[in-house]
This record gives sequence, C-alpha cells and structure tokens, in this order.
Amino acid sequence: MNVIVCCPSYRRPKVETLDYLPFCRVYVDHNEALAYREKNPGADIVSCPEGIQGNLCRVRNYMLDREFKDGADVVCIIDDDMRLVSRYEPEGFYGYNRIPVTQSEFVPMIQEYSRLCREWGFYFWGINCNFDPLSYKHYTPFSTVAYIGGPFQVHLNNPIRYDESLPLKEDYDISLQHCCRNRGVLRVNKYHYLAKQATQIGGCATYRTNDREKEQFALLQRKWGTRIVKTDKQSKREFDFNPILFIPIRGL
Repeated sequence: MNVIVCCPSYRRPKVETLDYLPFCRVYVDHNEALAYREKNPGADIVSCPEGIQGNLCRVRNYMLDREFKDGADVVCIIDDDMRLVSRYEPEGFYGYNRIPVTQSEFVPMIQEYSRLCREWGFYFWGINCNFDPLSYKHYTPFSTVAYIGGPFQVHLNNPIRYDESLPLKEDYDISLQHCCRNRGVLRVNKYHYLAKQATQIGGCATYRTNDREKEQFALLQRKWGTRIVKTDKQSKREFDFNPILFIPIRGL
C-alpha cells in the first residue's frame, strides 16, 4: 500500500509538523518555495503552480489529484502545525494512558486503518478531534457517521473532492459528502491529534474573519439543510462558528 503523508502550508516558512514527521511532503506557493526550503533543509517541498494557493480547498484538491495520479493508494493530509498523534489505552477500570504514536509507527497506523476503512466500504477516515480522555469511550472504538477534522484526514483513492466555495468549512462538508455518497466514514476514536488550530498567523488565518465565518456557515447550511447542519444552541458564544452535524443514516 503506497501511503503519502503531506500538508499544505501558506506563509508559515518554518513547518512545525516536520519536527514530528520529517517525511511529510509540504505543498507551498511557488513564490514561497525558496523560503520554505531554507527554513526546512532536506524537506520535501512541492511548489504549487500559480493560482493554487490562497484557497485551502483548491490546494487540497491539487494535492489529491497529483498524488493519486502519481500512484498513491492513500493520501493522508495533515496540518502544518500538527505536533503529535497519540492514542489512549485503558488502565484499570477508570483511567487511561496516553501513548504517543512515534515517527516509525505513523505510516503503519495509516496502513492498518486504511485497510479497515476499505473493508467497511468507506474511502475517508480520521481520528478524534478532542484529546480530552473524557471524549473517548473505549467501548465505542469507532464512529461511522462522524465529523472528520481538518488537521488529520485520510483519503483512499476516490473521486470526491473538497468544495472550493467552502474553504473555512471544508472538513464538515467533505465528511457530509462521504456520508452521503458512501453511507459513512471511519473515525478511530482512540487516537487524537494535537495542533494549534487558528492560534497563529498564516494559513486560513489570512482570510478568516467573523463575517467570512458567518458567510461560510450559512453556505454550508444552505447546501445541506438546517436539519443536518445545526447551530450549537448550548454554546456560550454569541455565534458558534462550529456547526453540529446531524447525519440521518444508520451508524455510530
């Protein structure tokens, strides 16, 4: 199984993910390629053609098209600030041990769960968005109708691509696309990622504003309907940009 691990990066020349996964392939704007190579010596830096960067979905689609065309069976797309993937293992009756996934274990983990994903008839999988052990129930190791967060997404070769009109809600949308077409996704709940997510400059922060977030939320809701994309009414925020998904098909 040919697995490619890659990440998009924009205006963040020092790629933190390379400290954890030095084999990660980094896709950057052609005008920034030299700066990235200087800041990350020896890294696999791919220069995107003009007009690709500036929209996360467009970059991710370019990555998928290129890697699958070049022979990849599985493409794992991670964020350029993902620092670690860990898993929880039960300890006693109530506790958990957090066990980091090492550099050498990362690709075998991708291969293992990609095989499971394929056996279940799905083409898209990911891991838990929340590292809090309270969010992990070891008697529910997998979910099949769940949101797959943007910092860690794994694609098996398939035609589904990101909606380029939704660059701030692309992870919600592509999760719904796969559930709609393939009747599910695979989320491995015992694993989780650690990433900064919207706390630094560059990347999506270059075009993320409150007005744009509200606009993107409305577009996602218009595309899938208010019965599937819901507002979090329990949130303490005036407006929670993170929707709640209700996926009306059988599964966990």
